[in-house]
Amino acid sequence: MKKSTVFAVILAALGAGLYLWRDNRPAPANDPERAGEAVIPVSGGRLTVAYRSEPKTFNRLISPGAPEDLVARLTQATLIRLNRTTGELEPRLARDWKPSPDGLTWILTLVEGVTFSDGTPFTSADVVFTFQALFDPKVKSEIGASLMIGGKPIQARALDPASVAIVLPAPYGPGLSMLDAIPILPRHKLAAALEAGTFRDAWSTTTPVSEIVGLGPFVIQEYVAGQKLVFARNPKFWERDGEGRALPYLDGVELQFVPDQNAEVLRLEAGQIDAISAPVRFEDLAALQDLEKKGKVALHNAGESIGPDMLWFNLNPSAKAAKGRPWLQRDELRHAISAAVDRRAIVNAVFLGEAAEIGGPITPGHKSWFLADLKPPALDVAAAAKLLASIDLKDRNGDGLVDDAQGRTAKFTILTAKGYTARERTLAVLKEQLRRVGVGLDMEYMAVERGSMIEAWSRGDYDAIYFAIESDSFDPARNPEFWMSSGPFHFWNPNQKTPATAWEAKIDDLMTKQSSSMNDDERRRLFAEAQRVFAEHEPVLYFAAPKVILATSARVHGTRPSVLSPNLLWNAERMFVSDAVRAKR
Repeated sequence: MKKSTVFAVILAALGAGLYLWRDNRPAPANDPERAGEAVIPVSGGRLTVAYRSEPKTFNRLISPGAPEDLVARLTQATLIRLNRTTGELEPRLARDWKPSPDGLTWILTLVEGVTFSDGTPFTSADVVFTFQALFDPKVKSEIGASLMIGGKPIQARALDPASVAIVLPAPYGPGLSMLDAIPILPRHKLAAALEAGTFRDAWSTTTPVSEIVGLGPFVIQEYVAGQKLVFARNPKFWERDGEGRALPYLDGVELQFVPDQNAEVLRLEAGQIDAISAPVRFEDLAALQDLEKKGKVALHNAGESIGPDMLWFNLNPSAKAAKGRPWLQRDELRHAISAAVDRRAIVNAVFLGEAAEIGGPITPGHKSWFLADLKPPALDVAAAAKLLASIDLKDRNGDGLVDDAQGRTAKFTILTAKGYTARERTLAVLKEQLRRVGVGLDMEYMAVERGSMIEAWSRGDYDAIYFAIESDSFDPARNPEFWMSSGPFHFWNPNQKTPATAWEAKIDDLMTKQSSSMNDDERRRLFAEAQRVFAEHEPVLYFAAPKVILATSARVHGTRPSVLSPNLLWNAERMFVSDAVRAKR
């Protein structure tokens, strides 16, 4: 289903008196919203947000990137939306939906009286057109390819102008949650491009912004490459709040492209921007907390990340890295590293105590999918040494480092991407811990350009990589590319024609059953078993799931921070800005 995997991811001495984040900290005296009081929304104003990358296209169907996703969520609308704080599905362009007894056909009733931003009425024909474009072989949509169920496309059929049938090719456990990934596009603007075979070129970043229309709360007003992307309120937007007020509250949103993380923090401190779209770095937390105490900044804790950093080794049997070093692909090596790592030290040194120790990809942030009883491996240096000895890695010359049977030091290199300080700090801690007496692994790490790292992974020319994946759903069935052995993001050995190991075949079987079951309890049971098989072999090592902390100006209200991407702007239509907020008494 949804290709929700997008790459996203120095030992430093930390001051002794560093103030740590606490969920129960008192709200600033001038912030009634944070004190738990309802705040009356104020219409008007512009929200200015620092964003680290810019879109390559304004056509969401041809790009799975996070910038394109954000643009689509601001300017387009989906039939159903996933509430990124509760995990529940909520109405959007469809006001209700009903399944057939077999769960394969869903009848959606559309909101009536809705128009695109140019005034053209929205009907079921636009829904049918969007699905045609999504799965058209000529379009070659990566989004569409990831939304196949059992290798077959989802179908949309108009029943009348205000209702549509969504037909699934096979039973699918997550149900209609995939509709959150599909923005409904204007047939009257894009049908000609689809018919001409030029849909992939439609709505490029050089297209006049007046030609880009949508059903979302905003329209693109201005795009200046390398500088900013400005959105204005869509006066045709149909939604209203619970009091009947028109949405969005904001007059506009401005994304300022600020790739440098130091610069975005400085802009927030100076009051030049209202928010940082990405989670804050932990080295910036103390300064931001000081500003929060002064009433200038608000920090929002969304919970533990569901995209924690991960360490994987190259387990492709034909990998060059393993030639002459067969131990590099042994389960025992990964188990030894996992046992030798002091996860609490990483949590404290890198994340200032604001992270959960983890041993697998499912974190407390995944809500009901998380297994509280599946604990991360305990620190046990003696067990690590025993595991290494079992694959004939021993200190043969007394230098404190283990050697293979030929007397060569057991050495490997971990690649990571430049600019992600938490990862570099974690690797520095890891290097120190693995070289300690009793373990003696000679680990090095290299921070390289992100493109170079991805290229090395694509070629299979690496020992190990430390990076992260990002998900747009709590449901694991939406991430088969990671779990299935045939998946392109089965990082350690992707795109397998047949499972390379018996345990991968077991997970394939469990995930196939899990994704097709219509019983929630059964789905959770099957996925729990898949997690336990994964933990037995640890193809990927995990150490910590940091809290997702987002920073805004104190004048920003209506935020609903989420561990899912986009963390902050997923409900931008209900955000508002005000320097003098009144509490509802």
